Amino acid sequence: MMLSNKRHPLLMEQNKLRNIAIIAHVDHGKTTLIDQLFKQSGMFHENQVVAERFMDSIDLERERGITITSKNGSFHYLDFLINIIDTPGHADFGGQVERVLKMADGALLLVDAQEGPMPQTYFVLKKALALRLPIIVVINKIDKPAARPDWAVDQVFDLFVRLEAPEDILDFPLVYASARGGYALDDIGDPLSSMEPLCQKIIAHIPQPGGSPDGPLQLLVSSIDYSPYLGRLGIGKITSGTLNINKDIAVARRDGTLIPARITKIYHFEGNRKVVF
Repeated sequence: MMLSNKRHPLLMEQNKLRNIAIIAHVDHGKTTLIDQLFKQSGMFHENQVVAERFMDSIDLERERGITITSKNGSFHYLDFLINIIDTPGHADFGGQVERVLKMADGALLLVDAQEGPMPQTYFVLKKALALRLPIIVVINKIDKPAARPDWAVDQVFDLFVRLEAPEDILDFPLVYASARGGYALDDIGDPLSSMEPLCQKIIAHIPQPGGSPDGPLQLLVSSIDYSPYLGRLGIGKITSGTLNINKDIAVARRDGTLIPARITKIYHFEGNRKVVF
C-alpha cells in the first residue's frame, strides 16, 4: 500500500505537483490503471465499495469499456499531488485530445504487452510529441498468457522512430505493469508489490508545472463542464499567477476581444470529484 500525506492543493509547493495525461489504445487498460492508482493512494475508505473503471462516468463508457470524453482526476503519493487527464483513445476525438494534452506536463504511454502499440496510439502520441511532452512507457497486461513485453518495447521504440521523436524521448523511462493485478515493476523479474514503481517514475521524470505564481494570471481553458447552479465551468491549467475568489479577470475570446468577468467559485479534483476550495 502506498503512503499518502494529503495536503490541500492550495498549500502544495509547485515542485510537489505533477500533471500527466494517459495515452492508450482502446481496451489497453488505461482506466483500470487509474483505478489502481486511486485505490492504492488511500483515497477510499477501507472496505468501501468502488465501481470498476471509476473514471468511466458515462453509461455508454461503462457498457463499451471505452473512454469517450476526457476526464480529470488527482491522487496523492507521499507529499506529491498528481493530477491525471484520462484521454479518449480514438482518433474520432482528436480535437478534444489535442486540447486536453495542453494541460499536461508529461504523459504515460500505456501499451498492451501482447498487442503492442495500435493505430490510435500512433495518433495521440503524435499529438503529445508535438507538444514536447516527456513520455513514460508503461507495458501493461504483462500477466496475460500470450504477453510478449520485450517485443512490445521494441515496437514502441520503432513507433517513436517513425514519429521522428527527439533523441531524449527515444531513451524513454519504462515500467511493466498489470493494472488489473495492481502492480508495476521496474524489471520483469522484480517481486510483485504495488503501483509504487510507476509513481516513482512519474515523480522522477515528469517536470513540475512551469510559470510563476507571482506573475499575471493566465489560465488556458481546455474543456468545459456544466453546473445546474453556476452554469458553464472552465477546466484548464494555470500557466501564470494565482486564482482567488472574487478576483476580477478578463476572458480572452478567439477574436481577440476581452470580456470582463469575476471568479465566483474555484474547484479542484479529488479522485474524479470536483471539490470546492
